Amino acid sequence: MAFKKQYLKSKPVCKVTFKISKEEAKEADSVSIVGDFNDWDKSATVMKKLKNGSFSAAMDLPVENEYQFRYLLDDKAYENDWQADAYTMSPMSNEENSVIKL
Repeated sequence: MAFKKQYLKSKPVCKVTFKISKEEAKEADSVSIVGDFNDWDKSATVMKKLKNGSFSAAMDLPVENEYQFRYLLDDKAYENDWQADAYTMSPMSNEENSVIKL
């Protein structure tokens, strides 16, 4: 799991590309990203499954913000991004959320 940040010079946003490998996806048929940036909507950001079995999604996010997020595998299992900028306790459960800082 990882994400790549690409800051745009023309506007105050960062293009973030999220990736999760086939192994990290644990043979999932679908992976979504849920987080502060999409109101934790399970259907808002569905990742594209690539030929090698990994998943990828890109989105533009406003800079100078922090966003909590998690990956949702097959609409049932949540996974953190273990290369996130930080982690924080979820206000909804007894687990940590990943944090991206832009």
